[in-house]
Amino acid sequence: MPTKRQVLVSLAAATLLAPLSAIAQTDYPNRPIRLVVGFAPGGSTDIVARIVAKQLGDRLGQSIIVDNRAGAGGTIGADAVAKAPPDGYTLTLATTSTHAISAGAYSKLPFVPTRDFTPISLVAITPYLLVVNPQVPARTLPEFVSHFKANEGKLNYASAGNGTATHLAMEMLKDAAKLDIKHIPYKGNAPADLALLSGEVQTVFGSMPALLQNAKAGKVRPIAVGTLTRSPALPDVPTVAEQGYPGFNAALWLGIMGPANMPKPVVDRLHKELVAIVATDEFKKAMDANGAEALGSPTPEDFARMLRVEVERYTQLVQGLGIKLD
Repeated sequence: MPTKRQVLVSLAAATLLAPLSAIAQTDYPNRPIRLVVGFAPGGSTDIVARIVAKQLGDRLGQSIIVDNRAGAGGTIGADAVAKAPPDGYTLTLATTSTHAISAGAYSKLPFVPTRDFTPISLVAITPYLLVVNPQVPARTLPEFVSHFKANEGKLNYASAGNGTATHLAMEMLKDAAKLDIKHIPYKGNAPADLALLSGEVQTVFGSMPALLQNAKAGKVRPIAVGTLTRSPALPDVPTVAEQGYPGFNAALWLGIMGPANMPKPVVDRLHKELVAIVATDEFKKAMDANGAEALGSPTPEDFARMLRVEVERYTQLVQGLGIKLD
């Protein structure tokens, strides 16, 4: 019969030889998690990230620290996550901008979105909303087009940064309506929206969470919704498609990813909790209040497949518009 000491030595050896995934399965998470956001505080991505961080932290029993790393259309923050240890303690709220548009817009992107990340789950989709400073006389999209054509080359629009979805949404509209509006990039939706409120720029085609409250308060005037159907958050605002541009569709998806090669038990745990969060009334109400739709991925593999499709779609779109950011 083995002695007590021999049993302990055997157990210790088994622990040392156990796969990292098995260890991670039993004690993850045992310290705070960092959630990197590639944009400044106060914007749409940051708003959703902080809601997710609070609810996911509650379910995991660990604090989740939101780390804003703004710049280069969100790719600075994404790159930091791509290079982090794949242990589940560094995550990012990936978006259409950071992981789909970037692939076509940057020829020297420091990461490959479909290779250097572990997709875990979508959490939300939000429409894009075209708004103007109240001093702009337009109240409909035809009036908007007429006003900007009458002032060709004199008016500006803000975006959350070069290569972001706010940049692409307006470039899509400019191409469809044959408009000449100067682009002023900022480091996130929040500073872009402040520029609009101050009159520094005349218009923004931004994501709904960052603009909704100012639109409802009359601080900015909503002109059109970018998705094919109207938003329940602003049911009286018609779509771009309804106002003369059939097929126009601009929306932002947001989802949690980590570095490539994360242990499967960690991915499965995070996916399970995120899908549960997205299904709660509390999360749905929080998204509704910000003009977003709560939406999870059935499996991490579904999110990965969606990412591949989105990268291909936006690469074709960006190339068609001639957008190059390096």
